[in-house]
Amino acid sequence: MTHTQPGTATALSKEMQDCVEACMTCHTLCEEAMSSCMQKGGQAQMQIMRALMDCSETTRMCADMMMRRSPMATEMCAMCAKACDMCAEACMSMPDDTMMTRCAEACRRCAQMCRAMAGARM
Repeated sequence: MTHTQPGTATALSKEMQDCVEACMTCHTLCEEAMSSCMQKGGQAQMQIMRALMDCSETTRMCADMMMRRSPMATEMCAMCAKACDMCAEACMSMPDDTMMTRCAEACRRCAQMCRAMAGARM
């Protein structure tokens, strides 16, 4: 175990770095998918938009909390995994849409990594 001087930050673990990256990728794709949905319009899109918004905000907050080593990061990772699962399911209601498929894949990857982080000590 390495000791650090007071006031110096310890590096994020490789797993946590990968999870932060997965969260930010998912956030970006959710934002792009929201833009795509807004252009298409329609009532069915509203449910998908809600899932995209929740996932986008949750993944960004989750990444931020991990980077600042928040004591609540573990719980946030669990919530983020749930939001990502819901978003992936919503996106797959449009399986012929390439953007939605890409977003669902990013959501699934992020959910898997966040679940692993939720079970780990931060």
